Amino acid sequence: QVQLVESGGGLVQAGGSLRLSCAASGRSISSYAMGWFRQAPGKEREFVAAISRSGGTIYCADSVKGRFTISRDNAKNTVYLQMNSLKPEDTAVYYCAARVLSASVVISFYDYWGQGTQVTVSS
Repeated sequence: QVQLVESGGGLVQAGGSLRLSCAASGRSISSYAMGWFRQAPGKEREFVAAISRSGGTIYCADSVKGRFTISRDNAKNTVYLQMNSLKPEDTAVYYCAARVLSASVVISFYDYWGQGTQVTVSS
């Protein structure tokens, strides 16, 4: 079983950047596809980006395409979400998740979740 801890969230002005990290322990993340999701107040959790075990396949939500980049460093057991050109509508709690099988955009397919990190973008 893998444990996930997100970090790197915070308050940033619109147009700014943040890099989120998801550090894994318990097992190597090389065994898992990884994803980032977010949940804004009063809204359902939504898919942001996902990456396959090797990093060769990446999925990205249309709302963040061209602005956010998911990457992974299996040697460091860490997954990243680089967020550029942030908008107020990106404000949410961001979660990373791990899936034993292939990368997916489907939230319910993920097996393990972190506790989330808050990202707030001011206008």
